[in-house]
Amino acid sequence: MKNERGKNSREKFSAKSKGKEGKSFVAKRSKEGSRKNEFRPSKNESRGYGKETRKHVGAATAFEGVGTSEELADNFVFGFHATVEALQQGRGNKLFLQEDARGEKIDELKELAKEQAVPVKWVPKQKLDTLSDHGVHQGIVLAITPYEYLSLEELLEVGSKEEEPFFLILDSLEDPHNFGSILRTADASGVTGVIIPKHRAVGITPVVTKASTGAVEHVPIARVTNLSQAVQELKEKNFWVFGTDMEGTNYQKWNTTGAIALIIGNEGRGMSQGLKKEVDELLTIPMTGHVQSLNAGVAAGLLMYEVFRKRGG
Repeated sequence: MKNERGKNSREKFSAKSKGKEGKSFVAKRSKEGSRKNEFRPSKNESRGYGKETRKHVGAATAFEGVGTSEELADNFVFGFHATVEALQQGRGNKLFLQEDARGEKIDELKELAKEQAVPVKWVPKQKLDTLSDHGVHQGIVLAITPYEYLSLEELLEVGSKEEEPFFLILDSLEDPHNFGSILRTADASGVTGVIIPKHRAVGITPVVTKASTGAVEHVPIARVTNLSQAVQELKEKNFWVFGTDMEGTNYQKWNTTGAIALIIGNEGRGMSQGLKKEVDELLTIPMTGHVQSLNAGVAAGLLMYEVFRKRGG
């Protein structure tokens, strides 16, 4: 560790306690102009986006013009839970249901769509297969407004509302199922926000959204051009930055007090050498078996819940 930690070793992160009112966060979203979504107490209290009125335009175009995986990633989510969350957060443009779909879940979606003034269209299964890129859509696909990432500055504003913010930094994660699983655990364990690189890494796709079971709508995500610069900026804001490696301090001895950020490396390569030079301390998860490393999602889950446990659950 580069610096000794102590009461006076760093100024306390400028923040106020999260308290009962939860996060008060304003993020810019743009579709036909700028809008504001607020993190404010609502159904999900400290972790949910506030609802907003949206103009449901371009849904037919998104449906008819679909062709590439990139377009699918920008315009659609599928599956029941991901669709419910997107509708509740006001991101739906048009709901596509399998023509023979029936049941309570379908009725719930139809009611949500009606509340949000989202049109519903009944289509053959083959059309849903195309829209979901042959994912497990459960007879449900929702055309949405494209996901808008936060800037690092906006994410730091989120952190300033918490006494001890905890950011997760994903170093070039490539597996959308891992990313979705990590977001699901991040939401469950109270992670303040997630930082990902803009290039050579998975972003918010329909598969990620489905794997997160809708957690993507509740965990603030910033996308940055350069992770090393982002880490330096965090340290300037008095964050302690930790990395993961085969050789390091046993994670059970991890000092999780204060404003902290944890880096999870790529599934195959681990953390980049450049980022290793930037961290204050490397952590390791002891193993006695024959494998050399844990799945990135599993390792991230263990470490997120270690913070959760040490901070009193």
